[in-house]
Amino acid sequence: MAKGTPKHGDRDLATNRAAAHEYFFLARLEAGIALTGSEVKSIREGRIQLKEAYASVRNGEVFLHGAHISPYGAATHDLPDPVRTRKLLLHAREIRKLAKETEPTGITIVPTRVYLKDGRIKVEIAVARGKRVHDKRDTLQAREAEREIDRAARRRR
Repeated sequence: MAKGTPKHGDRDLATNRAAAHEYFFLARLEAGIALTGSEVKSIREGRIQLKEAYASVRNGEVFLHGAHISPYGAATHDLPDPVRTRKLLLHAREIRKLAKETEPTGITIVPTRVYLKDGRIKVEIAVARGKRVHDKRDTLQAREAEREIDRAARRRR
């Protein structure tokens, strides 16, 4: 199988499209996530929301805050809080690197997508810097210009 192509069963479960509008991504990492059984089943159904989620480094560990995982419908007991803080699983050197990169103000860690990889749930996180209003406008204008170019090219064919 070609490198970079998803294997059978690998798929996106959730994406944080708002993050691309709000932040410039400086670096991306793949992390595991510590979940309960009912949370895993709920995420596999696509019942996770990342819009207001962010991650932080605390005491040599990385935690995901604000991700909403809806309770699994068939679960009968021990339902965890939908927005509880969850631990992200990374190598120690990756955690040290994240801690160093997020020291300056204005730099944060944002989850960009949740996906299945070899049957395990993974979170893609990005070290990001917030966009200002004019940056957001510039991004929208560039995207619109690209659409216009595509439309003109299609008309010519």
